[in-house]
Amino acid sequence: MTREKLGKDAIAAALVGLEGWAPAADGASIRRTFTFANFSEAFAFMTRVALAAEKMDHHPDWSNVYKTVDVTLNTHDAGGVTALDIDLAKKMNRFAGG
Repeated sequence: MTREKLGKDAIAAALVGLEGWAPAADGASIRRTFTFANFSEAFAFMTRVALAAEKMDHHPDWSNVYKTVDVTLNTHDAGGVTALDIDLAKKMNRFAGG
């Protein structure tokens, strides 16, 4: 998968099909907050994502407080959002059941 930085129009087009995701305030990332029923569900989600991210060699910036997981995605070496971020966001949505 390419690590070529996407332009704003390409990001906007990709986000149309990604429920819950939006451009981050920094203009170089996309973000989403996932909320689960409890900590166990949130941790299970993070575990599934961690395994997928490791296979992709592409890791999220995220935090977890109880049942909430806040995620920011960008490709550091490209200086912005790439197809890798969009692909990982899609996987995250599937893992979250959406």
